[in-house]
Amino acid sequence: MHLRPARLAAIGVFALAGLIFWVSFNTAQGTNLRSDSSMLRLSDLIQERSRQNAELDSQAASLRRQVDNLARRDDGSTEGQDRELADLEKGAGLTKQKGEGLTVTLDDAPTNATAKVPGLPDPAPNDLVIHQQDLQAVVNALWKGGAKGIKVMDQRLISTSAVRCVGNTLILQGRVYSPPYTVSAVGDRDELQQALRSAPAIQNYLEYVDAYGLGWKVDEHKAMTLPGYSGTVDLQQAQPVD
Repeated sequence: MHLRPARLAAIGVFALAGLIFWVSFNTAQGTNLRSDSSMLRLSDLIQERSRQNAELDSQAASLRRQVDNLARRDDGSTEGQDRELADLEKGAGLTKQKGEGLTVTLDDAPTNATAKVPGLPDPAPNDLVIHQQDLQAVVNALWKGGAKGIKVMDQRLISTSAVRCVGNTLILQGRVYSPPYTVSAVGDRDELQQALRSAPAIQNYLEYVDAYGLGWKVDEHKAMTLPGYSGTVDLQQAQPVD
């Protein structure tokens, strides 16, 4: 007896559906996935790995400074070449950046927040949290305002840095952060402020600040210091164009 292709396809679909139901049941086991202990253990694991990454970054930065010092001592370069290398490292964000600047702080609204403006509907959960595009809007505005260097939380940004959010946590260069989020920039304070005020994405964010109480604070600094980037600068995916 030969089964027709259509019947074989139908059997395959039912088998796949059964497998999906079984996996779902086995995962949930009748519990709330948001409060399931396995999910909490996963969150703890992520936080622990983030802490380990921070320690490894610190160790790697210390070793890199030692290697750089030895290389400069024995490389036979001229003073002019050393100055050129220092300028390149500064432009790449690998060394400390000092000067005037400002810090922007963004924070989630209280979970029980209600509309602060008459006539507005009560907020949805997504209205009360910081999103990836909110952080990206601040970073992009500060670059546009002439920032000489930017730090998100405690990490310096370089050309390959990516600001990504998963849920209400920030993942930056292998480490995990929770709100409130801080973005610091060295540069002309007036120009940085103007860039923030004129960015459409930030104007949209400020509407939610007024409507539902999202956090927004800008602090100016007459003098501040950004750390140099301490992670790897090797490109993993890019390749030269022929």
